[in-house]
Amino acid sequence: MTTQIPFAIDFHVHSEDSYDGHEPVELILEHTADIGLDGVVITDHDEIDESLRAASLAPEYGLIGIPGVEVSTKHGHLLAIGVEDRPEPGQAFMDTVQTVRERGGVAIVPHPFQRSRHGVRKRHIADADAIETYNSMVFTGYRNRRARLFASRRDYPQIGASDAHYLPNVGKSYTEVLVTPDTATPTKADIDGDDLIEAILEGRTQIYGKRTPIHKSAVQYGKGAVRKSAYLFTSRAPLLPTVPASMDR
Repeated sequence: MTTQIPFAIDFHVHSEDSYDGHEPVELILEHTADIGLDGVVITDHDEIDESLRAASLAPEYGLIGIPGVEVSTKHGHLLAIGVEDRPEPGQAFMDTVQTVRERGGVAIVPHPFQRSRHGVRKRHIADADAIETYNSMVFTGYRNRRARLFASRRDYPQIGASDAHYLPNVGKSYTEVLVTPDTATPTKADIDGDDLIEAILEGRTQIYGKRTPIHKSAVQYGKGAVRKSAYLFTSRAPLLPTVPASMDR
């Protein structure tokens, strides 16, 4: 009988390197270890430097290190998991999917169909490697159910994630990935990010967790909206510095 090792991973978390993030990666990694997960992927908006640093630091916290980034495509957001170079933002969705694959990663569609959160519409998803069918930041379960139905009908692998921008929300939802090691007597120390990517592509995933409390989701959305408004105003004012500067890409 083939031995499978479960890994609990939150694949969608933002650090202070996102325009709407708040926490340093060291704090996120420490919290991830404290709550008993095996890993976390920092997926900042169109920024990958802190994710690469988090992946390199992860073993110091007893975690598996996997880099990633949330890319702003022409048609909505896309999680690029397992890449070390950020795909160029603003490209067509399917072109970005292809770029992620060429760079050895998996292309996962986060919060699909949610236009208020830059979710990709159904007509643009000609192909993907997996669908985020449980995002703990949704206000109701409708969007998650719709994503799950879409993925099930097309036989896409499914993941769950917290989409956390604040530390307490990390791990509210996560994915258990069943890895099949090559060694006869495997341990978690024998597993790397490539093994996890292979398991996702083969659909060996199970989603756990619960929705983030609505009042906490509302605070996150509200602060994000304020920062976006500040950026739009300051980016058009010639004598003012852009605020937040992280959005000035």
